[in-house]
Amino acid sequence: MRILSRYIFRQAAGALVLILLSLTGVVWIAVALRQIELMTSQGQDVIRFLAMTTLAIPSMMALIAPIALLIASIHVLNRLNSDSELIVMAAGGTPAWSLIKPLGLLALLVAMGIATVNHVVGPWAQQKLRELAVQVRTDLMAQVIQPWRFTSPEAKLTVHIRDRSPSGELLGLMMHDARDPKQIVTYLAETGLIIKQGGTSYLRMDKGHIVRRLENDAAPQIIAFDRYAVDINQLEQRTDQVVVLRPRERYTDELLNPNPDDPVYKSSPGSYASELHERLASPLYAWAFVLVVLAFMGQAQTTRTSRTFAVVGGFVVAVLFRVIGIMLSNHAVVHPSAVPLLYAAPGCAALCGAVITQWRLYPRRRSRLARTLIALLEGLARALQVLWPRRSAGPVPFGTGG
Repeated sequence: MRILSRYIFRQAAGALVLILLSLTGVVWIAVALRQIELMTSQGQDVIRFLAMTTLAIPSMMALIAPIALLIASIHVLNRLNSDSELIVMAAGGTPAWSLIKPLGLLALLVAMGIATVNHVVGPWAQQKLRELAVQVRTDLMAQVIQPWRFTSPEAKLTVHIRDRSPSGELLGLMMHDARDPKQIVTYLAETGLIIKQGGTSYLRMDKGHIVRRLENDAAPQIIAFDRYAVDINQLEQRTDQVVVLRPRERYTDELLNPNPDDPVYKSSPGSYASELHERLASPLYAWAFVLVVLAFMGQAQTTRTSRTFAVVGGFVVAVLFRVIGIMLSNHAVVHPSAVPLLYAAPGCAALCGAVITQWRLYPRRRSRLARTLIALLEGLARALQVLWPRRSAGPVPFGTGG
């Protein structure tokens, strides 16, 4: 890599790191604001809050990293033109394609990072996030419920206690479960205790009543008990106890060879194909964005010429192709035959950028035919000069030749 390429690579890499950290911080703040309920109404500590918000970021890297590279490339090329460095390069005979070497190397590194996140880090983070969510739901009864407060672990499920004893017992417990409209159940107990056995947690209630109202019965059913236990893991309403991972939470080899008995695969096989090919196609946007920026901003312009159109146009066109890719990914979930279009979006963006860059190329390299003709003409001129050397003509006598 020449000195000029190394200089552009350093400038673009520095801008990329800064912009990537900034965008990641903005995304983390957005996720943190959405999960702030973990610390307010669900009483989780700071460490678990930071873990859950941080684990949600890798799934967004396929969108964040190419956008960061796009902004960094626009910034670097705009500054090179503002400092007249692109003008000096063009005057020295350096075409716009020379910029593809440092920016293309940076795009290769970004694409490798996106692929690593898509195939390794992302599924791992999603599975860890699911495990933390289960822990939050399990610890909710033991840590979050406060005396004289109505707490809702999830919609249509309300828990209230009168007090909590020093030993951890829940005094004056009331739990109202209206998630199933066909059967609304209310538990009333003098005391309650959280018991953990292995990976399962139970809420044991002593000396109380169960008030059950069925959909077709006018009068409720009242059942008295001395001791009754409820599985806390069943607070999340679900049809079975088997943990079903979503396609985003699965590794690539599981997407390539899905389990035929997987309920998600049975109901929506296109979601597996869409997730797999989205992981494979998303790194291509790094190259596509670099070529789009090169098409709009690779040519040198005078400092008096406004580059606002080039900056805005390059950014809008690149983002538009990315939005189209997201739409095609969602479309492929319902129509798996549209999977090849996931590769067509970045491919079309890269092709358009390359064609426009070549069309606007200056200084333009002569074609092979033109170079051949010029070489033949120069050879012919040298041959004629050898055969008929130019002789120095002496002074012509005045008056002769009449």
